[in-house]
Amino acid sequence: MASGWNLFFRASLGRERSLRAATARWLGDFAVSPSSPARAEVDARAWAQFLFLTLRTTIMARGPKKHLKRLAAPSSWMLDKMGGTHAPRPSPGPHKLRECLPLSIFLRNRMKYALTGREVTLIVKQRLIKIDNKVRTDETFPTGFQDVITIEKSGEHFRLMYDVKGRFLCHAITAEEANYKLCKVKKIQLGAKGVPFLVTHDGRTIRYPDPLIKVNDSVKIDLTENKIVDFVKFETGNLVMATGGRNMGRCGVIVHRERHLGGFDIVHVRDVLDREFATRVGNVFVLGQGNKPWVSLPKGKGVKLSIAEERDQKRRVASK
Repeated sequence: MASGWNLFFRASLGRERSLRAATARWLGDFAVSPSSPARAEVDARAWAQFLFLTLRTTIMARGPKKHLKRLAAPSSWMLDKMGGTHAPRPSPGPHKLRECLPLSIFLRNRMKYALTGREVTLIVKQRLIKIDNKVRTDETFPTGFQDVITIEKSGEHFRLMYDVKGRFLCHAITAEEANYKLCKVKKIQLGAKGVPFLVTHDGRTIRYPDPLIKVNDSVKIDLTENKIVDFVKFETGNLVMATGGRNMGRCGVIVHRERHLGGFDIVHVRDVLDREFATRVGNVFVLGQGNKPWVSLPKGKGVKLSIAEERDQKRRVASK
């Protein structure tokens, strides 16, 4: 009879077809082994779970993931599930995988400037695409909320926003507006030698910020100088957009904030049609002072309509 340790090493080398089978076999050897201590006190179920987890972590894959299945891609990308098996996996960058739009999807699926991934590579390698005033040659570079994408050859400028259904929207903007962007303050700390710094939602680290800037405020950054030009406070009466949750893409004015110690603060927002919705404080992005946004809003101004209202609106447009 094979010893338990022998089975353990065989499973570790990947020669066992089933981890559960190897665990059960080793557990059986352990139970009948004359040298096993306190057999009557051993909980078989606990041992089986422990051994299975040990074997699973022993032969798990190493290294970064390099692929992404199309069905596992975020719904905000709006990819057709019959368009292939895989989707472009975003490179590590300023935005998370679930909160970004790869540059290849922007050029191929949204702007229709390319038909294949190879054509996207040919475009970006010519250094024609700028993101936040920096040339990017990585076809899977992760672009995210409020990022400014510039195509110099065509003179087009776009800002990535969300529509009221939570999908990424390429909002066309002017050349003047493309010189700045809004960033949410995620963290404020003291660094080495007592130097204060803040971290924004797109991974920027800015030293010596204004002492009045706090977490959840929004800062206006000049993309040419990479400096903070102005900031707007996270307070009642200011215009915000929900960047997460079921109300993603909706805009409105902060009504009040519920504080929950040890939990998530809840922010209540009222839109233009006097409809209120609530979301977590982490999903709220301040867009402007009072009712005036500091960036242009896409069509609809972030107002979510009901199904009947959408139907009536389409009929009015069709009748014209």
